[in-house]
Amino acid sequence: MTLISSLAPLAIAVSGVLSDAPVPQDIRFDVFRNGSPMGAHEVAFSRTDAGDLRVDIDIDLSVRFGPIQVFRYEHDATEYWRNGDLVAVQAATFSDGEWSRWQAGFEQASQIDFDVLPPSSHWLGYDPTLSAVLNTETGEAMEVVIESYEPAPFDTGAGSVMARRVRMTGSLTVDLWYDESGNWVGCEFEARGQRIRYVLAT
Repeated sequence: MTLISSLAPLAIAVSGVLSDAPVPQDIRFDVFRNGSPMGAHEVAFSRTDAGDLRVDIDIDLSVRFGPIQVFRYEHDATEYWRNGDLVAVQAATFSDGEWSRWQAGFEQASQIDFDVLPPSSHWLGYDPTLSAVLNTETGEAMEVVIESYEPAPFDTGAGSVMARRVRMTGSLTVDLWYDESGNWVGCEFEARGQRIRYVLAT
């Protein structure tokens, strides 16, 4: 697979999504750990009364051995986009037994440059020239390396599509797939020695 340095089709799709175009279709992935179900990752889109694009992200993952829960992860985030710019975001994350919360761009002055740091919520894709993204778990900048590959057939829950693989290396190394229209259709990564795979729900 050949490494490339452009995501022009994705950039065009993103521009349409964030303009006054119709609200994008919601996304739902079933999430598997080493082949076993462990939860879901959902992205829901809507318009506010002011016309901003609202993106609600809900991740709910857990692992049980019989009746005993041995792992739990939750992440709820809301992004607001106006004319292609991220203007506000808030998030709450449950990880390692504790909740953490943050928000920016609402009543308080934000110290985050959203134009420089796009969010790490995956649904938009990533430009290979990026050197940092906004970590939506922590609200802080995260240095990354982005690699993009030529489109190839990719199996989704709805069948095979031509999709471009994007690899983001930051706190984790995550492989993401986007179809020819720029829609997010797949995700795989390894965490704590476990292989995690997202399958697009039909």
